Amino acid sequence: MNPTSVDNAALLSTIDRVAMAFSRLKGIREGLVSAETNSGIQFDEWDWEVGVGLYGFLRRAISTNDQEALQDLVAWYSSQIRRGLPPRQINSTAPMLPLAILVEHVDRPEFRALVEDWAEWLVKELPKTEDGGFQHVVKERLNEGELWDDTLFMACLFLARAGVLFKRSEWIDEAVYQFVIHTRYLSDPVSGLWYHGWTFNGRHNFANAFWARGNAWITVAIPELFELVPMLGEKDRRYLSNVLASQVRSLKARQRPDGMFTTLLDDPASPVETSATAGIAYGILRGVDAGILDSSDRIYAERALSAVLARIDEEGVVHGVSDGTPMGHDLDFYRSIPNVPTPYGQALTMLLLTEVVLERGHQQ
Repeated sequence: MNPTSVDNAALLSTIDRVAMAFSRLKGIREGLVSAETNSGIQFDEWDWEVGVGLYGFLRRAISTNDQEALQDLVAWYSSQIRRGLPPRQINSTAPMLPLAILVEHVDRPEFRALVEDWAEWLVKELPKTEDGGFQHVVKERLNEGELWDDTLFMACLFLARAGVLFKRSEWIDEAVYQFVIHTRYLSDPVSGLWYHGWTFNGRHNFANAFWARGNAWITVAIPELFELVPMLGEKDRRYLSNVLASQVRSLKARQRPDGMFTTLLDDPASPVETSATAGIAYGILRGVDAGILDSSDRIYAERALSAVLARIDEEGVVHGVSDGTPMGHDLDFYRSIPNVPTPYGQALTMLLLTEVVLERGHQQ
C-alpha cells in the first residue's frame, strides 16, 4: 500500500475506527470523539495506555483548534480527578503530559495544581537509582535500582513541560538529566540502539535486548522533548540530536523490506511488531519536523506507515502487537511473547496516523 494514495478522509476514518477498537479493548463503551456518535472521551481508566492515546488526541485538537475536543478532555480529566487518581508511579504519570499542555488552553486551577504537585513528587519523592536516575516504579513492582527506556516518554516529558509551564528551570534540568543518565546506561555506543533496561543490582543490561518497542519510545521522546521545551539549550540539543541520529541510522538498516521492525531489532527471525513500527515511524516524522533528521528519512516512516495500515482490520483493531513486556532476562523471553491486540498498539497507531494527517494539513 502506498501511503500517499490514502487520502485524509480515509485516514481520519481509520483513526476513528482505531480509537473505537481501543475502547473496546479497554472493556468500555466508546472511544475518542466520533463523527457518528459525538460521544466524547469515555476511557474509564487512568493509565499509560490512555495517556499515550490522549496525547495524540490533544495534539490533533490543538492543531485544528477543535474547542469541542478540548472540552472533551476537560470533562475526562475532571471525572478522573473526582473519582480519585491511582497511586503515583512512572506509568501512571503518562496522562499528566497531555494535562500539562491542556492547562495552557483552559482555565482550570485544579488542573494546574495537580500538575505542579505531581511534578514536585517526581523530583522529590519518586525513588531514585544510583546516579539519581528515575527508578522505573510501576504498580506491580518497585524495580529497585532499575532504569527502563520507556521512563523518558512516560514521566520525563511531563516533567519537562511542567517546568516550562511553571517557569521551573530546575524541573527542566532534571528532565534533561534523566535523558542523559538513561542514555549513559541504556544506549549502546556501537549500534546506537537502546537496551530495554539496566540494573545497578549487578550492573548489567539484563538480556542485552534491543527491544523494538522500547527503542520506539526513545525515537519518539527525543523530538517530543525539543518541541515541549523550546528553550532547550544548544548543548543539550546537540547531544540528544546525535543520540537520536545514531539510533535512527541503525533502525533504518534493520527495517524489513515490507516496512516492519522485529521484536528484537538485531534478530530478523524474531516476530514482527506493529506497535514498535508505528512508534518508530512517528518518531522519525517528528525528528524530521524538529530538524534533527534529514528529510530523506521520511521514506522509512512511509514504508512503516504502509505496513501498519495493512495490519488494521475493518473493526479498527491493530494486529501484530506484542503482549505486555516486563524486563526479560534472556532473549528467548522476547521471542516467545505472543502478538495480540493491545490498547498501546492502538494508541501508538493513533499517534502515527494523526501525525500524518496533521503534516498533510500543514503542507496544504
